[in-house]
Amino acid sequence: MTHWTILLAVETAEAATEAAKEGGLFDFDATLPIMALQFLLLVVVLNVVFYKPLSKSIDGRDDYIRKNLLESRERLAKAENLAKQYEQELGETRRKSQATIAAAQADAQKVAAQKIAQAQAEAQAQREQAQREIEQQKAEALTSLEQEVDALSRQILEKLLGRELVK
Repeated sequence: MTHWTILLAVETAEAATEAAKEGGLFDFDATLPIMALQFLLLVVVLNVVFYKPLSKSIDGRDDYIRKNLLESRERLAKAENLAKQYEQELGETRRKSQATIAAAQADAQKVAAQKIAQAQAEAQAQREQAQREIEQQKAEALTSLEQEVDALSRQILEKLLGRELVK
């Protein structure tokens, strides 16, 4: 503490002891109504200057918060409704796409079955054609073989019996 603050504290203490010796803290003379009037005047001034603007500001802020809270609740409800609607549309779209995929798979299976049947028919036709060709070649080979056997038989007979007797 500084020197001045100590002196001020000592003087204040002396003034308080003198006031206590004179009659106490409160004297019931003309100063009491003046102090009461000053207090009431201070209350009125504080009410006009400080409390009313402060309460208006607080009420305005409460109204602003209430208004924003209601708007946010409305927006939240709208957002939830939109989310539900989008979920329903998404589910419906999924169902439609699954039905489209199933139909496409069924069509693909039909086409594949047709292609397989066609390929099998072509393979069967080729086998039958090959079988006919084999049979034809076999018949030709047998005919050729018969002719060769006949020719060889004739040659053998001609050698054995002679040419004149074989004809």
